[in-house]
Amino acid sequence: MHLALLLLLSGLIYILGFGALSYVRRQGPSLRFAIEGLAITAISVALVYLSVPISPLLFLLLIYLITMRVRLLVDLGNWFSARKEYQRALGVFRLALRLGPDAVSRQIVLINRGVTELRTEAPEVAYRTLQEALAEEQARTGAKHLAGGYYNLGLACCRTGREAEAVRCFNQAIEALPTSIYAQAARRALQERSERA
Repeated sequence: MHLALLLLLSGLIYILGFGALSYVRRQGPSLRFAIEGLAITAISVALVYLSVPISPLLFLLLIYLITMRVRLLVDLGNWFSARKEYQRALGVFRLALRLGPDAVSRQIVLINRGVTELRTEAPEVAYRTLQEALAEEQARTGAKHLAGGYYNLGLACCRTGREAEAVRCFNQAIEALPTSIYAQAARRALQERSERA
């Protein structure tokens, strides 16, 4: 009985804690995250009532791995991409998209996939991926991801001959988060373009 209560409280604190982080990041709450967290908590509590002992640490590990599966795969894909294992990275991003991400996580996957496609010298493919990601701006990914998405879309535009759109994207990266590394890089790109002109 005490174990069931402990799991219930742990699950609720986990959901509320990560929900609060979403607000801090200005992403808004994820209904899918809350439903998945509540379902895992309910199943765990039910198993304890059926006399199946569940370690609280195992419960927290499971709820984390299941609810954060897409974000963990994004990190893994970025790890492969940083090591220039681009095909593995793209495969991980495809898997992340198949695992039912919420709107914010889907947008994050698409932005990171677009960056990897840029690195593979496929700027037209990256352009389409980043366009798709940023068309979903209502997902409220957060300023950091939007700045990164717009900056990389600007790079894709440069590499595909969309000069006016590149300038617009770089300016949007600056507007999204003026103090970010993406905004700084966008300013440099705009300055280089003005010097060439």
